[in-house]
Amino acid sequence: MHLLCERWQLARVADAGVTVENTNQTNTTLNGSLEPYGQLIKMLLPRALSIDIFGPAGKKYWSSTDVVSPDISQLIAQARHTVAGAEEGLFRLLDDGTPVYLFRLCEDGGELVAVLSVTCRADNGESRPWSFVHSLLRPALECLQRELVAQESIGALSRSLEVRDKDLDLLLSITSDAQAETAQSEDDTDELRWIVQRSIEHLGCLFGALVIPEKGIAICRAGHGAPAAQSSEVLTRTHRHLLTWAQLQGKTLVVNKVVASNSPASLPYKILSCPVRQSSNRVVGFFALFRTEDMEDFDHRHTRVARLLARKTAAVLQANYDSATGLLTRPAFERHASATLTRAGSDQHCLVYVDIDQMHLINENFGMHIGDAVIARIADLTRRQSHPGAISARLAGDRLTLLLPDCDLEAGTEVARKLCDGARLVQAQQSKETSPDVSLSIGVAALHGSDKLSHAMAAAEVACKAAKDRGRNRVEIYEEADVSIIRRHTDIGVAAQLRDALRTGRFRLDLQPILPLQGALKEPHFELLLRMIADDGNSIAPEKFLPAAARYQLMPAIDRWVVEHAVQTLSEHASLLREHSACFTINLSGQSIAQPEFADFVEGALRRCGLPSESFCFELTETAAVANMGRAETFMQRLREMGCHFALDDFGTGFSSLAYLKALPVTMLKIDGSFVRDVIVDPRSQSMVRAIAQLAKTMCMETVAEYVETDEIRRRVASLGVDYGQGFCLGKPQPLSQMLKELPLFEAFALSPRREPAAVAPLDYPEVAPAAASP
Repeated sequence: MHLLCERWQLARVADAGVTVENTNQTNTTLNGSLEPYGQLIKMLLPRALSIDIFGPAGKKYWSSTDVVSPDISQLIAQARHTVAGAEEGLFRLLDDGTPVYLFRLCEDGGELVAVLSVTCRADNGESRPWSFVHSLLRPALECLQRELVAQESIGALSRSLEVRDKDLDLLLSITSDAQAETAQSEDDTDELRWIVQRSIEHLGCLFGALVIPEKGIAICRAGHGAPAAQSSEVLTRTHRHLLTWAQLQGKTLVVNKVVASNSPASLPYKILSCPVRQSSNRVVGFFALFRTEDMEDFDHRHTRVARLLARKTAAVLQANYDSATGLLTRPAFERHASATLTRAGSDQHCLVYVDIDQMHLINENFGMHIGDAVIARIADLTRRQSHPGAISARLAGDRLTLLLPDCDLEAGTEVARKLCDGARLVQAQQSKETSPDVSLSIGVAALHGSDKLSHAMAAAEVACKAAKDRGRNRVEIYEEADVSIIRRHTDIGVAAQLRDALRTGRFRLDLQPILPLQGALKEPHFELLLRMIADDGNSIAPEKFLPAAARYQLMPAIDRWVVEHAVQTLSEHASLLREHSACFTINLSGQSIAQPEFADFVEGALRRCGLPSESFCFELTETAAVANMGRAETFMQRLREMGCHFALDDFGTGFSSLAYLKALPVTMLKIDGSFVRDVIVDPRSQSMVRAIAQLAKTMCMETVAEYVETDEIRRRVASLGVDYGQGFCLGKPQPLSQMLKELPLFEAFALSPRREPAAVAPLDYPEVAPAAASP
């Protein structure tokens, strides 16, 4: 019998599909056919006249007849309300003596699944007992029970998956729709509004709210048919309590029981409120949903979805707001600023660029935590300034910015001055043991409707840098007539070109000869000169880009490029350099000398090239050497031990002192060109050149006169005791590879004996004789 029922059940599943219809209630309605089970019961009990199957809520699942009699319906209701576990079924006789057998089909836990009624024909007025009929139908009843339980489980799972799919659709639609809306409006707060609005619609709530006090966000939305004014009133009356709960408890609040009260403070709403947290887990606000007391309770699913939406809100905040200061990030600032300028009523706006002075000293002397506190306090100053509609952001580190819409330059400057005054009071808010002096350098630039935000930002930054150069703790206005500001603005563009040139290698190395002026036989020297290649292929002289490189700390990268490429190119001509004596001078900056690892880089490059270290001379300016005295001395001593030489450039214009000249292992002094140019007409310049030459001889050093442009200057500096000359009179700069081809000629010239002061014909390529010619 059991085997028959199992086969019957398999055939029923194969032939008749059972589907689950989702309703607003928790009960399930089976619309599929249960006729195979009715046929099976009919086979097991031939006396059966009608068979009816009802669900636990009284819903008819299936019946063998079109109409169920009221008597049967009443008996079904009685069987449904029988206490679980008390009886497995009922037996009743209708008024006409017709026996009715009722069977309660339950799960293992006792929960009712269905009620089966079988109306039978009485034989000779006699009815068989319920236990006998139950024993006949037991296998079929067990199969039917398992079928109904399975279908109920499948239905519950299907409903759960459907709900989860809708929840997932909510999260995905919030992301995609909000991104599309944000792209159109260029205002990321629209994404937060979308989260609140779609949450109300999806979860069937009356109101929704998002409150983030420290970022000035208070969003309140009403559901369909709900008055917006009422939602604002609800938020006004509850936001302090919900924020306090979120910050103190840090948990989700679910209020489903509404206490009836005539008190004005009571609210007839069910509430679901989730805390919104930063990445540091600090609660910064709350996300809340409201329902009236006649709506269904908030359950576990609603709580789970609300928590996910609160996390989504936190992710939006993290992407658009700086966690340390609460200000907008730079990308978010640019979006907000663009949207604000589009809606602005006037054509005059101001951009304020703020840089906290000497922040590195605050961090070093008082600790990073004090530095962070100073940045947070200055950020709070920018947030609390009084101009309506102002937008503030943290660009990076200790740099902040403000957009002042509908504001002229005078009013914007006044706002900047108030920020400077407020910064001086920040130290008073620190403890006596840690009280750093805080000041700001601020640049202000006008922004008109047709101007690009990026251009105004660059102009304000240039003015801010000018404020730093002019003493800090001040406000500077960007003015196109200000020469220093124009130069700095130009340097910003040059710095961008430099970075691109470093990335693509758009540089070239030229050589300029440094030839002996006296009768003694000396080997020729050559100075490597850097040229940047413009987009049109023309070369750019160093004086056009080196100031920008120094200002924006690009000199170390440039020096590394020069050393690496100079050594590589010279090593390719190693055989020529071994046959002909020459020394090559490479310029280094003070920024590179200040880096401890730079000495390792230079030493490694020299060891790899295969050329004698005596072939290299490194040139530093007098100012750079003195500014980094300790590291310069260490660097020079290290390379001197390898055999390298060192020259001091621009001697006589910096911090000239015998003390440091004695300490530094210098072998050559280069006399600044300002003295050499005037040596013919200025007795003081002649005296200075003669004094430097005599000092160098006393200290066993050689001298080089720069800017030897005429033969008259060459003869004069030679008569004053200078050893070498460098300038167009002796040779113009030429590409390194071309100059190396003429190395034998320069060697022959330098080592040929001559009287002093003999006239020396200038060497001007390409008119020089070929290398094979007799010197």
